[in-house]
Amino acid sequence: MSRGGDMVYIPDDSDFSSFRDQCENLEGWHCRYNKGGVTVWSQGQEESCTVQKIKTRISCKDVPAETLYDVLHDTHYRKKWDSNMIETYDIGRLTVNADVGYYSWKCPSPLKNRDFVTLRSWLPLGNDYIIINYSVKHPKYPPRKDFVRAVSLQTGYLIKANGTSACVLYYLTQVDPRGSLPKWVVNRVSQFVAPKAMKKIYKAGLKYPEWKHKHDPEYKPWVYPEQNTLPSVSLDELSVQHADSLENIDETGLPEDHLSMSDHEA
Repeated sequence: MSRGGDMVYIPDDSDFSSFRDQCENLEGWHCRYNKGGVTVWSQGQEESCTVQKIKTRISCKDVPAETLYDVLHDTHYRKKWDSNMIETYDIGRLTVNADVGYYSWKCPSPLKNRDFVTLRSWLPLGNDYIIINYSVKHPKYPPRKDFVRAVSLQTGYLIKANGTSACVLYYLTQVDPRGSLPKWVVNRVSQFVAPKAMKKIYKAGLKYPEWKHKHDPEYKPWVYPEQNTLPSVSLDELSVQHADSLENIDETGLPEDHLSMSDHEA
């Protein structure tokens, strides 16, 4: 999503509009999975390419758009439903609708675990919502020896209201995992990992109102910026995270039959 070079920027209306178009437009996308209300597409690249662009859509009955928007912002709640997450936290705020954050997640053994530092921005559009991010470098959060630092070229969510009590969620991602991954891993992402992740978000949306009622219900700094107590971060402190500056590990030889999933929940 970055505009080239090392200049970090905060996405503007044209970036959000472009992201929305990518979510809604099916031209050039190839359907890889369509079952149980979840559809997954990939775009353009050969299957052997690990830097695929993947798009997923799920219809969420009984979950209003604003509830799902809260779920995707609430880092405290994420620990309840995202079983692949190791750690996540907000680093600092850039504007009322942009911040910098850290996220690490468990990869199925024998793959190495990955992490990101990203610039995230969000925009409410009436009853719809968009959240997008891309990878940046922050001097206080360099790559760690115990993780492979991955690169989000463009990742985000479009939440479209479907009446007052339902919505449609799109998730679009193009990530460089910084590892020459086996082809079976790339295929598994679209056939198993992405659909499962979308179902988890939907279930999290169903349970969120009850959870939030018991956990600081008025605290929503993504809705009420005056509640945000994060330290300010200057764009000058950040630079674009280019994949070629990171270590690239070769995991192509890892056989699928040695795969162990950290989470067997369907």
